[in-house]
Amino acid sequence: MSALGGSLERSIMDVLWAAPGPLRVRELLAELNETAEKALAYNTVQTVAERLAQKGLLQRTPDGTAFRYGPTRAREEYAVELMMDALSEAADHGAILARFAESVPPEDARHLLDALRRRTAGEDA
Repeated sequence: MSALGGSLERSIMDVLWAAPGPLRVRELLAELNETAEKALAYNTVQTVAERLAQKGLLQRTPDGTAFRYGPTRAREEYAVELMMDALSEAADHGAILARFAESVPPEDARHLLDALRRRTAGEDA
């Protein structure tokens, strides 16, 4: 699992996760520059998109003489992979899970508790 490196990588992923489908670099650039403090260059966005494709976070598909880039997994799947990677690197999973549960807002804690109840309901039988 590859983590996002810089803020431009995160911004590119955010735009692509929100897009209805894969985007060409020009389309991606236009979206990014709508909110950028300083206009980004085409080559910069293309280079970072290529880096994300090499990391396995984006899929690159031919579109005429250009390429379209789209995420290889949903934002939620990516977040779960990051969380599982972080958990697998620790010796004491219980302490990390308890700290996480204590750190999330109450509404998120309720969602987490509901999901855990659903998951363990079948194990009680």
